[in-house]
Amino acid sequence: MGEHTISDPESWVDEHGDILFRYALFRIQDVQLAEDLVQETFLAALRARDSFAGRSSVRTWLFGILKHKIIDHIRKASRERPADDIEKIADLRTDSFDETGGWKSFPAKWTTDPGLFFQQREFWATLKSCLSELPPRLNQAFTLRELDGLSADEVRKILNVSPTNGGVMLHRARMRLRDCLESKWFGKENGNTE
Repeated sequence: MGEHTISDPESWVDEHGDILFRYALFRIQDVQLAEDLVQETFLAALRARDSFAGRSSVRTWLFGILKHKIIDHIRKASRERPADDIEKIADLRTDSFDETGGWKSFPAKWTTDPGLFFQQREFWATLKSCLSELPPRLNQAFTLRELDGLSADEVRKILNVSPTNGGVMLHRARMRLRDCLESKWFGKENGNTE
């Protein structure tokens, strides 16, 4: 594999600023905070440019720095506020399950290949919309676990919640996203009204 060289730091904002900002905004959903995190990313990269080993592209390196900045922000914000009462975070759709934990009504069948949707820009816009409807802590739990690929234990530590609360938060986030995607994406695409 070829080694990458670091480009002129003066060109970073022009070459990478927009995509870094869009990623931060998708993750944080706060324009000012996203701008601040991207600015912090550029400052950290500028300070660390001599340590850039060239094993990745500059963009990949900047994304790595930004990802850590976002996780650090979430970790700090989670420490600064008291742990949420898990019952207030989201209502569990108890009407979906019977007393033994089984489905009362099964989720609607997705008749198309979900893998194809990941290639479609509209799906990502719908996913972003559904994520924005989640309470912030549920959004963070899901995004850290499923989009960033962190372990459940890492997510729990970042969000400063117990293992039980972390598991409940992930479950509730997934349930709400499933319901939202079924109504806004799969139901629309397939004419599915189940």
